[in-house]
Amino acid sequence: MAAERQHTDPDHRAWHQELTDALGEALITGEQTAAATTDRSGWTEPGLPDAVVRARTVADIQATLRIANAHRVPVVTRGAATGLAGGVTAGAGSIVLDVSGLNRILEIDPAEATARVETGVITADLDAAAGAHGLFYAPDPGSVSISTIGGNIATNAGGLRGAKYGVTRDAVLGLEVVLADGRLIRTGRSTLKGVSGYDLTALFTGSEGTLGVIVSATVRLLPIPAETATAAAYFPDVEAAAAAASAIVTAGVRPTTLEMVDGASLAAIDELSGTDYSHRGGAFLLIQTDGYGAAIELQHAVDAFRARATRVDIAADPAEAEQLIAARRLALPAIEARGRMLIEDIAVPRKHLAEVCRQIRAIGEKHGTEVYVVAHAGDGNLHPVFVYQGEQNLIPDNVSRAADEVFQLAIRFGGTLTGEHGVGLLKQRWLADELGEDVLGLSHQVKAVFDPHGILNPGKGI
Repeated sequence: MAAERQHTDPDHRAWHQELTDALGEALITGEQTAAATTDRSGWTEPGLPDAVVRARTVADIQATLRIANAHRVPVVTRGAATGLAGGVTAGAGSIVLDVSGLNRILEIDPAEATARVETGVITADLDAAAGAHGLFYAPDPGSVSISTIGGNIATNAGGLRGAKYGVTRDAVLGLEVVLADGRLIRTGRSTLKGVSGYDLTALFTGSEGTLGVIVSATVRLLPIPAETATAAAYFPDVEAAAAAASAIVTAGVRPTTLEMVDGASLAAIDELSGTDYSHRGGAFLLIQTDGYGAAIELQHAVDAFRARATRVDIAADPAEAEQLIAARRLALPAIEARGRMLIEDIAVPRKHLAEVCRQIRAIGEKHGTEVYVVAHAGDGNLHPVFVYQGEQNLIPDNVSRAADEVFQLAIRFGGTLTGEHGVGLLKQRWLADELGEDVLGLSHQVKAVFDPHGILNPGKGI
């Protein structure tokens, strides 16, 4: 009924006609908008968006924002919708701006080791294109084969190579952004260094569509490493695996990838794929090193944790390495096959990994919840995953209470509510606990400068 009332409003008819005149077939209404109510979190907004704009050009985006801003209509920007925090869900009374059609790799410059790409480029596609020039794009989220560069920037996504190469922000040099009033601005630079003015590029990175619509980016590329070495180690339990991960760091090894999967997740992977990982140990560490000394560095890492491990497998060739990596990438799909998921995304100082893992398990037992833990152990980013049955929007009370305690746990150990997924819709009520009222207030003031009428992804992020 709310959507129907909105559609009978005279002002709605005015902006809808303006969008129709400006965009023609790029404007979608009616039942075809249903897919835009949710993202990979599974959270669904009530009602249908009033319209979806399938933008084909930057001009389409500018026209949409000018009209929406003039009529104070909320706009939710959407790419591949692979986010896990409800950040691009949209309901009645909103316009969804689908930018996935802006998907060209505009330039790869081997001499400068940079690329210019539109917002809808799939992350893996950029990496593959860079590979033709002996380069690679370092950010490597678990959704690399389906997520877009724009979405990665909007959430400041991390990934499997974060232990050595950092997160998306570390690769972004400059952006083109359409502001809420339709102006197109350029931030940052195409050079590797530059300190002119405030760092607006970093501000937009991780802003979750609340400050502007990213339409293109200039990103840093790196030379493909001369060598890569890979190993998998198995441990009695996840606490032992977490302690081993900390030992690797203190041993002076800087792995490219250091990923952890607990025993429950290994069992889920076995169930989905017919493997036997859970018979090898109660937890799993994947480690990769790269560069000219990759094999030597990997051996140092193995020496650091071998006493704790029940088994160590060192990949003899790239095919074996891919099999080991696949075990980590299969974790979330395997867990998802067991029911509805609430995927959390805390990060803590690495020295606390083992204790935090122990307490997460205790929290799950206390509340009678089914909990799995996978982690980017190299940078302290854990993903406790709660599985339950029923509707995604109706999270059971025991799961909600367990999630509350996990967030409190992260903050108590000097960590954060989110290492890479973003706050979105699902984590807002805990944000003040981490940031404090003064910082949260300043964030709202910054938002008001860029989006004075509050039309950009309202109710998300901050």
